[in-house]
Amino acid sequence: MSLIVRLRWTRVSAPLALVALLASALVGRAADAPLLRSKQSGPWSAKETWDAGRVPAAGDRVVVRAGHAVAYDADSKDVIRLVQVAGTLEFARDRDTRLEVGLLTVTYGEEPSEEGGDCHAVPGPPKPGAPRPALLVGTPEAPVPQAHTALIRLHHLPGMDKDSCPAVVCCGGRMEFHGAPLSRTWVKLAKTVPAGATSAALAELPGGWRAGDRVILTGTRQPGGAGRGPFEDGCQTEARVLTGIDAPVAGAGGPKGTARLDAAVTFEHYAEGSYCGEIANLSRNVVVESADPAGARGHTMYHRHSAGSVSYAEFRHLGKKDVLGRYALHYHLCGDTMRGSYVRGASVWDSHNRWVTVHGTQYLIVRDVVGYKTVGHGFFLEDGTEVHNVFDRNLGAVVSPGRPLPRQALPFDQNKGGAFWWANCLNTFTNNVAADCAEYGFKFECRKTADFDPVLPVRQADGTVKKQDVRTLPFVKFENNEAHAMRFFGLNLRGITRPDGFGSQKSFYDLNDLLRADAAGAHPDARRPFWVKNFRVWESNWSVHAGTSGVFLDGVDVFRAEYGIWRSVMDRHTYKNISFKEIRNKDLHMPFSIGAPAAEDETGKEYFRGIPGFVDNIPPSTVVTSVVRSGGKVLVRGGTADSSAVRGVAVNGKEARATRDNFAEWEVELDAPAGKLTVTAGATDRAGNVEKTPHTVTVD
Repeated sequence: MSLIVRLRWTRVSAPLALVALLASALVGRAADAPLLRSKQSGPWSAKETWDAGRVPAAGDRVVVRAGHAVAYDADSKDVIRLVQVAGTLEFARDRDTRLEVGLLTVTYGEEPSEEGGDCHAVPGPPKPGAPRPALLVGTPEAPVPQAHTALIRLHHLPGMDKDSCPAVVCCGGRMEFHGAPLSRTWVKLAKTVPAGATSAALAELPGGWRAGDRVILTGTRQPGGAGRGPFEDGCQTEARVLTGIDAPVAGAGGPKGTARLDAAVTFEHYAEGSYCGEIANLSRNVVVESADPAGARGHTMYHRHSAGSVSYAEFRHLGKKDVLGRYALHYHLCGDTMRGSYVRGASVWDSHNRWVTVHGTQYLIVRDVVGYKTVGHGFFLEDGTEVHNVFDRNLGAVVSPGRPLPRQALPFDQNKGGAFWWANCLNTFTNNVAADCAEYGFKFECRKTADFDPVLPVRQADGTVKKQDVRTLPFVKFENNEAHAMRFFGLNLRGITRPDGFGSQKSFYDLNDLLRADAAGAHPDARRPFWVKNFRVWESNWSVHAGTSGVFLDGVDVFRAEYGIWRSVMDRHTYKNISFKEIRNKDLHMPFSIGAPAAEDETGKEYFRGIPGFVDNIPPSTVVTSVVRSGGKVLVRGGTADSSAVRGVAVNGKEARATRDNFAEWEVELDAPAGKLTVTAGATDRAGNVEKTPHTVTVD
């Protein structure tokens, strides 16, 4: 298409006219792109599938119409401008596939649209039994086999909005990404890997790792000291390529296997006793990536009333730097409509904007995910309304500082770089590791400001919504987490944000009054303190920092750090099983008090008697993650989270079997006659709390 431009300049309007004309021309390119619609179900590569009588080619816009199932069987370098799925697009599992595309959307609409972020109209709940649009890159029951790959490469094309495109977006449909499973996505090192070594001894033998896989060895030294020099210059996390995995010698003790590397490591990776670095696998056979990481990057997004999950898929070179809502993997304002969805075993690396973002979404399970290299917080809960999500056994390494995003929900967040960041504790954080972070391993941040009120609508156990001060809500569980190689904070609970003028002591003192005031303005229930259990932090600066009353540190192990517990509000705190070893400065540095209310006595509701008074008054939360039929049986799997011990999980009245401690994962086999089946799962804990809103799913 040629474009001839003739302009009559005026002093004021000419620049605006030029902008408008060029914008119009770019939009015209999109509108003029050839449009192909499916006319029947069939293979992508068959011309009979398409109304134009030909196979989609470079520059085309493609619509898979409702009621049509198209099998994507191509391995093509042609860049398709738009693929809009109103029917079903399913990637082949018997061959390698590749889709090069500008925008891939899963939506009920058949009118082509290039909006790459916000859905024009998010539909309500799907009608029972009604088909929904679906993108299937593997399924939970039938992932893409290890022998094959499925690749989606995202390209920015002329005329597309750089703040929205390229992208993969699900608007109320079903979107699945499932690659070949790994037994573990990351494992601990069995012994120290010295600088110059080309192999690493492993504490576990991970199944599914293969020669050619990308791996990282996490840093085990505090990066760059406290604020000295650029963060990235001090990181010691290293990427290598795996050349093989050696199994242990039969009958021999010691390591469970050895990873062989393509090149010698530059740094030592420490692993002695309880303090061990990690090796993680980044490679998966289902991949979503940006075609031009140095240019306009892509992003992915689930919207409300969508369905689908992610397992053992790789998301690389995604995330739009400094753009709100354009993250590598993003659950956007889904509420509880995606209960049952999960992100398991994925790798998200080299992101310019988060790894996994949970925004206004409940009941999501994020498990066994490896995050490597991001700008700004990695595992991120965005607006303070998120509850009953589970973050379990994830690894986050190399989090670089970002800056506040335009129009962000929480104005106080400086986006300085934490592996795990949240503003509402009513979630589960278990068995996670943070390494090599610019600012925080784990950060709970929420405060009242002139432009933000922390009293927010929060989903209750009975399914209703109630406004609560989210600064005071307890953890469902925070247990067995670890941070190492932290430039500043290992764990920061509602504490200060480090001032940019770090070298000035006065800047810290200036923050004390603000910290006291915010802590005094919101106390957790004395019966439900912020319970931190079995937290390990090593090679850090400020290991633990609390800016709130009502904290129970129940097992904290600090090793080779500048400080143990640093500059914390200590009212109504209880400490148990605290260990400090090789602390370079002070075990306990500058504790201070907000002062007890003058009218308080030992009967007052704010009086903190210690942890023996802990009360579990919140029911468990259960998620059904899988329902698989086989003959006349159905295997149901899921997970349950609770603050205390779970007594049991009942599925259609039958007790489930725990496959991990405390029913974190469980399964049960049921009789399943032909036809539609409704499955209801709910839990009871040992405190007698019965789940008020069990999870119910219906399958054909």
